[in-house]
Amino acid sequence: MKTSDFYYDLPEELIAQEPLKDRSSSRLLVLDNETGEIEHRIFKDITEYLQEGDCLVINDTKVLPARLIGERVGTGARIEILLLVRKNIDTWEVLVKPGKKARPGDKVSFGGGKLVAEILETIEGGNRIIKFHYDGVFENILEELGEMPLPPYITHKLEDKNRYQTVYAEHDGSAAAPTAGLHFTPELLEKIKNMGVKIAHVTLHVGLGTFRPVKVDDVTNHEMHSEYYVVEKSQADIINDTKKNGGRVIAVGTTSTRTLESVTDENGVVHEGNGWTKIFIYPGYKFKAIDCLITNFHLPESTLVMLVSALAGKENIFKAYEIAVKEKYRFFSFGDAMFIKVGKK
Repeated sequence: MKTSDFYYDLPEELIAQEPLKDRSSSRLLVLDNETGEIEHRIFKDITEYLQEGDCLVINDTKVLPARLIGERVGTGARIEILLLVRKNIDTWEVLVKPGKKARPGDKVSFGGGKLVAEILETIEGGNRIIKFHYDGVFENILEELGEMPLPPYITHKLEDKNRYQTVYAEHDGSAAAPTAGLHFTPELLEKIKNMGVKIAHVTLHVGLGTFRPVKVDDVTNHEMHSEYYVVEKSQADIINDTKKNGGRVIAVGTTSTRTLESVTDENGVVHEGNGWTKIFIYPGYKFKAIDCLITNFHLPESTLVMLVSALAGKENIFKAYEIAVKEKYRFFSFGDAMFIKVGKK
């Protein structure tokens, strides 16, 4: 299976640069997993494809304003630091630009000294381990000084940080948003609950690896990045009860999908737990947990377009993408949505 098999041509003007004013007014392409039939709707119409007894599974991770721009103490050189993994309270693994100006022992100041990063070491791959020095609460300082780490294909400045968060974001830890969830409003979620649809929460902290291109020719040789997940017992119980009662499990986003498929056994039972997952889902994979998927449109040759191809079939997905391009859907993080449906509705 070649990486190039998952390429499609996307006009640059279809890459959404800004979110819509109304989250739920994005377009929704509905793909029937069994027939290949396609419908064009608005996202708030998702309620017409849900029914009592179903379960929506959402990823409640919260994106950190993880991009910090400061200056090297002593020289004033501009340094950008991107927070990747928290090692302990004040120590982080980070990406530094430009790397040549960040050596062990160097310090970088942010906000006129409100926050100072001391570079401890350079690790394999070129990332740094740093320790922060500050007075007060780190999260409050980060909220004040940090910027949202928008994907590289978004070139416009984001005016409102909250638009790169889901309305149910709760647990700090992501370097990127679980973007399928950006389409939900509190009102839409309330309407869905009132229909008798259960909503279960999982947490997967999305890493920058989600944007990393697949660089090998043979898909099976790609090494997937690790991401940290948490599934609580109460939430696993909701999902398992849904399955026992004949309801559908509908994942909101590829991150929820990867979490569920990581904690579900061969009998389809979802287990509580936490840890790191490197699960890589591509055509040929047999899904154990999910029935349907709400997702955005993904980059060519990405692991995410491979995941949706595994669920709906590569031919169905690429036909849908071709139609989406023709119909001028908006693509990627701030773009429109797709619902891959199977079963009763």
